Amino acid sequence: MGVTHIDDKIRRSDAIQKARGEAKYASDYFFDDMLYARMLRSSVPRAVITSITYPPLPEGYYFISAKDIPEGGMNSLHMIGDDWRCFADGDVRYVGETIGLFVGSSRAVLESLVENTVVGYEEKEPAVTIDDAIAVKGGPILENGSDVMCQLYCEKGRSMDEVFKEADEIYEETLETGFQEHVHLETNGAVVTREGEDYVFYISAQCPFYVRKSVAQVLGIPLEHVVVRQSTTGGAFGGKEHFPDVLAGPLLVAESIINKPIKLIFDRKEDMLYSVKRHPSKTIYKTAIKDKKVIGTQGWVYYNCGAYLSASFVVLQRGVFHANGVYDIPNTYVEGFGMATNTFPSDAFRGFGAPQTLYAIEMHLNHVARRIGVDPVELKKSMFIKQGGETITNGHIVEKVMLDEMLDTIAKASDYWRKSKEYGYGSGRGIGMSFYNHGGAFTGNGEQAIIKAHARLVKVGDKVRIEVGSTEMGQGFQTILRKIAAAVLEISIDDVDYPNPDTSIVPDSGPTAASRSTMIVGKLIERCALEMKERWDEGDFSVEKEYEHPDGHPWDQSVFRGDAYLGYGWGACCVELEVDKLTNEVKVLGIWSSHEIGKAIDELIVHGQINGGVIQSLGYASMEKMENKGGYFRQESMSDYVVPTSMDFPKQEYFIQENPYEWGPFGAKGMGELVFNGADAAYCDALERALGVETHKIPLPPEDIEEALKNGR
Repeated sequence: MGVTHIDDKIRRSDAIQKARGEAKYASDYFFDDMLYARMLRSSVPRAVITSITYPPLPEGYYFISAKDIPEGGMNSLHMIGDDWRCFADGDVRYVGETIGLFVGSSRAVLESLVENTVVGYEEKEPAVTIDDAIAVKGGPILENGSDVMCQLYCEKGRSMDEVFKEADEIYEETLETGFQEHVHLETNGAVVTREGEDYVFYISAQCPFYVRKSVAQVLGIPLEHVVVRQSTTGGAFGGKEHFPDVLAGPLLVAESIINKPIKLIFDRKEDMLYSVKRHPSKTIYKTAIKDKKVIGTQGWVYYNCGAYLSASFVVLQRGVFHANGVYDIPNTYVEGFGMATNTFPSDAFRGFGAPQTLYAIEMHLNHVARRIGVDPVELKKSMFIKQGGETITNGHIVEKVMLDEMLDTIAKASDYWRKSKEYGYGSGRGIGMSFYNHGGAFTGNGEQAIIKAHARLVKVGDKVRIEVGSTEMGQGFQTILRKIAAAVLEISIDDVDYPNPDTSIVPDSGPTAASRSTMIVGKLIERCALEMKERWDEGDFSVEKEYEHPDGHPWDQSVFRGDAYLGYGWGACCVELEVDKLTNEVKVLGIWSSHEIGKAIDELIVHGQINGGVIQSLGYASMEKMENKGGYFRQESMSDYVVPTSMDFPKQEYFIQENPYEWGPFGAKGMGELVFNGADAAYCDALERALGVETHKIPLPPEDIEEALKNGR
């Protein structure tokens, strides 16, 4: 292959290997004398453990629990905080909490041991929903005497009391979103073994350095003695950001005692019932309207965090920071609360807190528009934030905002203006739109003060090797990063290697999360390649770069004020649908979207991300119902948790709005999460118009549409 150019459309670097079945996933690793592990989990949501009785263990079998953590170790996994326990000890706080680990040579024997173990409980009343937590049902979960796990607020403009006094009308409503399951194709799994003093993990994970940092403290050993080698990862969507720690911690304790390779792989039922989900949310908006304009909004945002904090505080931050959507609302006060409940801990999921509040603000403004008698798109267009506009955190929008152009593009393609007037409210057919954004990279000072990403490029002969901690998890990053390096160096992409990261070899480039990989790590590799190009004739050498934050963009983490993000991705989506009035079945007739991601490094990968993200968002709105009753998830398989397929929606028409970004490689910004953030609201807008009623929650499968019709206004 000749020189690779940045605008070339190329085959993904891992396509052939995966198509042939040659890629090596965690479950494909085998070692001599390898044992298997099976988790003993809590079966009740809230209780004191009174006893654990398990059958006699056959020779060569082990039961590992909190009592096996050595002196100097900690029974906690370090995520954002240290509250998530490696093993439940003394009590349990959600269904599925790890009590212990059975280890042995036969998976059938391990299953029998789990099934015949009896855990005695003194049960307590659980708090399961956000409303339960607000009411402190069953008594406080947290040691601070409440169920508020974390909180923050943002304010902009004048006092809301003043704003409400001058309003012609005040409109208040509550909007809710539910759990969502990641459904990554490969279930969670890990293998641990020993190499001298080092504990080595082969693990399906999107943040190898997170795993190392999280579990080393369990044994009280130096970080460098935990080595994480990312195995080929079959999807993550955020579900493998912190959750692999929950497998790795108990495995590490077991390995320290048994000293044989141990493998732990979830089956699909385990992955559905006993893994993290998207945070359910409850958002209340109280909006002041004067002269048919929105002059201010007060909001209360609640997220169901589950029993442990994990990433919930930063998820909540992003939710609050996106609570105004893409709109310049002059006066705003938004409070956010992360609520502790006795449900499986919620964690990262594509969008990382933004989809919940973006859905809420989009639907709320639709309802406001209907009350003042204008088309929702007309109202929203008049409120679009512009370059230099003040954000909810008192920062400013850095880039040119091209929402007007994007709106015009999809309105023309979908014939929105004609159809929106022609389809009567309640006619059975509707067309709707949504607008959304996503802040790229870590919030505020996260990149320069916390992550401090490093990337390295190594030249050996005429070949180049990329060394970063960022991972390929199906999104195409190995292709993107190789393409950036090859295009700068003016060589073939075939001469650039990017192996899965090994924490003992590569520098820490930060987590593969927060729509930062291309924007931040890609820029580091571009900088490395520019220097390497100048020094190409020096022989074999390496170049390493560290993240440098642009000047003039202050952030105060103590009060969450300033430029929360130095660049946003922007999106607009239109959905047309019809509803069968007898069965409430919905048929989507058309999907149109436009996304501004700076520069598309590879249009084929971007196209795939748009298709997947939009469909995943439509599933969130329409069919992905994950119910938790009394602390127990009701959906446990792909037969009762329904995800959309290519048969459920028509072919999409997509547009890419170019707007090169100053601090991204070749002008690129992040986009992996952006494409999820808005199709749900466009779908619900169209659905409301077709039904002739307002809706206030998602998902909306046929039975919930029936409920909305019964309660409709």
